[in-house]
Amino acid sequence: MHNAKPEMRIIFIIILLLFFAFLLAPLIILFFRSFITDEGVGFSNYVASLSNNTLIHAIGNSIKVSGVTAIITTILAFALAYAVNCTKIYQPLKGAVKVGILIPMLIPTITYGFALMYTFGNQGLLTKLFGRNLFEIYGFNGLLIGYVIYTLPAAFLLIHNSFKYIDKKFIIVSKLMGDRTLRSFLNTVIRPLLGALGGAFVLSFILSFTDFGIPASVGGTYDVVATQLYQAMLGSIPDFSQGAVIAVLMLFPAVVGVILLNYLERFNFHYDKFSETELTASKFRDSFFGSVSTVILLAMLSVFAVMFIAPFVTAFPYDLSFTWDHITGVFQSNDLVSVYRNSLIVAALTALLGTIIAYGAALLNARTSLKGKQTVDIFSMITNTVPGMVLGLSYLLLFNDSSLKGTFIIIVLCNIMHYFTTPYLMAKNALTKMNPGWETSGELLGDNWIKTIYRVILPNSVATVLEMFSYYFINAMVTISGVIFLVSAQTTVVASKINELQHFAQFNEIFVLSVLIFLTNLVVRGLCEAFQKRAAIYKK
Repeated sequence: MHNAKPEMRIIFIIILLLFFAFLLAPLIILFFRSFITDEGVGFSNYVASLSNNTLIHAIGNSIKVSGVTAIITTILAFALAYAVNCTKIYQPLKGAVKVGILIPMLIPTITYGFALMYTFGNQGLLTKLFGRNLFEIYGFNGLLIGYVIYTLPAAFLLIHNSFKYIDKKFIIVSKLMGDRTLRSFLNTVIRPLLGALGGAFVLSFILSFTDFGIPASVGGTYDVVATQLYQAMLGSIPDFSQGAVIAVLMLFPAVVGVILLNYLERFNFHYDKFSETELTASKFRDSFFGSVSTVILLAMLSVFAVMFIAPFVTAFPYDLSFTWDHITGVFQSNDLVSVYRNSLIVAALTALLGTIIAYGAALLNARTSLKGKQTVDIFSMITNTVPGMVLGLSYLLLFNDSSLKGTFIIIVLCNIMHYFTTPYLMAKNALTKMNPGWETSGELLGDNWIKTIYRVILPNSVATVLEMFSYYFINAMVTISGVIFLVSAQTTVVASKINELQHFAQFNEIFVLSVLIFLTNLVVRGLCEAFQKRAAIYKK
């Protein structure tokens, strides 16, 4: 580990100040604001909120729908990951699963609800095909479908990554030892994945519990805690005290989730040596999981099909004649074009500054001997715990009377803090695996620490940096929970504009803007992957 240098300490102090100013301070203000009443400081806000039947009912609804979502999502994610890693299904199908599962991540969650409406509603695409309503889309059913689609990609990636640490040799050995199919499956697949499966469940629950986009579009009269917070803060008369209390209450499931994740870590284990073992083909297994994967993928993608149809027809579903009018109408609207431009500015700044901050923090933690560097890990855990709406509200309370209110700067900083954990861990894991003696070699050759980072460390982690940039950019383009309380008339982004357009039933504009976000994220993701491949070739 390289000795601490003045430049390291300066960077460390800057990062600490950023976290204190834009993570700890807002959360502390939020916590204390929840105790401030008209009579002074006390617990009356909590007493009033916890005796509010509407809020208690909303919390119960959130727990119910999030719990069911987590169970379904974990099962589906496992089925897809198992099909990709432990079967001999058609290779292009495996590729389709790994690519197709990521599509929902490129679209704002609030769009999911409108896509569900146009698919399963009274005049929906599938309603027309089947000749009747399959089920009521508003309320629990719509939330459940939307949440499953929303959380499935993250759960799949978590379980899929864990499959890489399972040695398939033990599956074959178990069979040769005469274990029955169920016993073999439980011991060689489920047992090593218990931690990942538990993690997928907790992650799906937390994401569903704290999401605002899907309830905003198809929640109907089924109140959930996220919509209660929104109504408390952006209703006819904003109630900052009640909003602060609801935000604090929203932290509890996330905190419990983090504790559970830490507990589940004890179930994870890895093999010291891996064998390159290929599983033999099984007609029943491969046919079953191939069919299941196809059905899951088609069902998920069919919901979004209408998003690419409605903007190109005159009046879906009544007049299906092709037209460019909706597309040109959006681009001729200065208001909508400026909103899209705002989203690009926010996403680009978030990706650029967020990558620099996360990479710098990981660099100090993984490649230096600075005292107190583990503080960054603590901040990382906090950002992973705090829901976007809670962080956004805490920013509103702290910066409400400052010059930062309603600016791009505050939105970008909120996004950076909200999504810090994953890019930070990406960089930390990559930097930890590099040769620990590179900085020492650079110093012996006359290079200072900064120059060694630029010449040696950074070129060897280009792929990770591009992945971090892509992650920040895509999430900044689609997020609504984190920015809903922070945007102003001048800084409105596409996701928050979609929430506004639904009140005027301008669904064609909503779908056009959603397609724009999707295509933008697809292009950025594609460019990052292309540069990653180019960097890998250059490195060889």
